[in-house]
Amino acid sequence: MTLLLAGDIGGTKTILRLVEASDSQSLHTIHQQSYQSSDFPDLVPIVRQFLVKANTSIPHKACFAIAGPIVKNTAKLTNLAWFLDTERLQEELGIPQISLINDFTAIGYGILGLQKQDLHQLQAGKLQPEAPVAIIGAGTGLGQGFLIKQGNNHQIFPSEGGHVDFAPRNEIEFQLLKYLLNKHDIQRVSVERVVSGMGIVSIYQFLRDRKFATESPDIAKIVRTWEQEAGQEERSVDPGAVIGRAAVEKRDRLSEQTLQLFIEAYGTEAGNLALKLLPYGGLYIAGGIAPKILPLIQDSGFLLNFTQKGRMRPLLEDIPVYIILNQQVGLIGAALCAAGL
Repeated sequence: MTLLLAGDIGGTKTILRLVEASDSQSLHTIHQQSYQSSDFPDLVPIVRQFLVKANTSIPHKACFAIAGPIVKNTAKLTNLAWFLDTERLQEELGIPQISLINDFTAIGYGILGLQKQDLHQLQAGKLQPEAPVAIIGAGTGLGQGFLIKQGNNHQIFPSEGGHVDFAPRNEIEFQLLKYLLNKHDIQRVSVERVVSGMGIVSIYQFLRDRKFATESPDIAKIVRTWEQEAGQEERSVDPGAVIGRAAVEKRDRLSEQTLQLFIEAYGTEAGNLALKLLPYGGLYIAGGIAPKILPLIQDSGFLLNFTQKGRMRPLLEDIPVYIILNQQVGLIGAALCAAGL
């Protein structure tokens, strides 16, 4: 048996999982723990505490998925003052081999380890197992990536596709673009400013300020608190989640309009990615938002906007589309990466 340590390291929380890898290439979880990242000055004390709690020997390998770019085996977390270096981690933890991978790369690995119950099929399409696989995921930001089959394995490529230009297609989206340009005094708007958690809030503010619908007092209070806390390292409320719940529960018209516009933009960008890759191996929707608003994605214009590409529509209708329900897909991917599977 090979003992492996997998980690999903984010600005808010760090999740560690200890697994055993057998000769049959199966992974068995023996211990898992979640920590508040900000409670620790570095990853090392978290891992040490975890291994003591797990009452285990030093793992043979470790792989940590990082919410930030990986440069020459080092990583500086986007929303946390940690600087991680594989050589230092190996020396201080005594783990012989440690890898750092981008969190979206980890999702790419994780897709290979998902079970049927971890997925919701949005469009059946016509699966081609040898074709590319695409990933798009709205959460704090907008991640994109893809997998290419190479022999019996896949090579995984992250990207910065979430930072391409937001391309409005109708009058309300043109108004949204102008609103964001003026509000932030910027020269361009990335699609991430619209298709993400912060995008939900931005769309809500736009519709509110343009008086597309009346604002409810309870949600107004939460959004105002969030706006007043602008510039603070941590905010006390998450208006995007509140707006999303209100829309799913159909109890606030402004929130419903916000999510409709958000989902249409999400489907459009997913279709843009699909046109570039033709991922007949499947397009997977990751991130924390999609599972929480699944009823709206099913009933709204996501697939309509995904396939609405003129003469290319028949191509996109043949692409299988899945929503990832398992929110620990990155942790699964880090374990598979550590195992070399």
